[in-house]
Amino acid sequence: MVQKREPQKLVANNKKAYHDYFIDEAYEAGVALHGTEVKSLRMGKCSIKESFIRIENGEMFVYGMHVSPYEKGNIFNKDPLRVKKLLMHKHEISRLAGKIAEKGYTLVPLQVYFKEGKVKVEVGLARGKKLYDKRQDIAKKDMRRETEREFKIKNI
Repeated sequence: MVQKREPQKLVANNKKAYHDYFIDEAYEAGVALHGTEVKSLRMGKCSIKESFIRIENGEMFVYGMHVSPYEKGNIFNKDPLRVKKLLMHKHEISRLAGKIAEKGYTLVPLQVYFKEGKVKVEVGLARGKKLYDKRQDIAKKDMRRETEREFKIKNI
């Protein structure tokens, strides 16, 4: 019997991270949630634009991840901006802690999605971009858009 794999349902994407950082590696981590937060995430009520990740005492935490309160929940709703624990293996966390100790590296959340019914966060090991790097990226995007536009006009 062949099992059907359910496609990943994207809840939130952090486009700002790709603009501000070079993403060297990406890891998958689970999230420890309480009460009605999962229901709120299923409705797509999440934002990770201003969020960041820290490693404290061998555990990973995401700060600034906004999960809106569930509308039909009452006393079980938690603070939308509370600190959430990320679930990863100890050896992965220690490897990331060693890389963060290097100059210029940080951890940023890239995506929040559902995988096989569980909430996952894609964690990116990132280096900060300088202003001229951002300008180069914007120029590349503009050039690509122009060529696509010209190609589209020629094929009509």
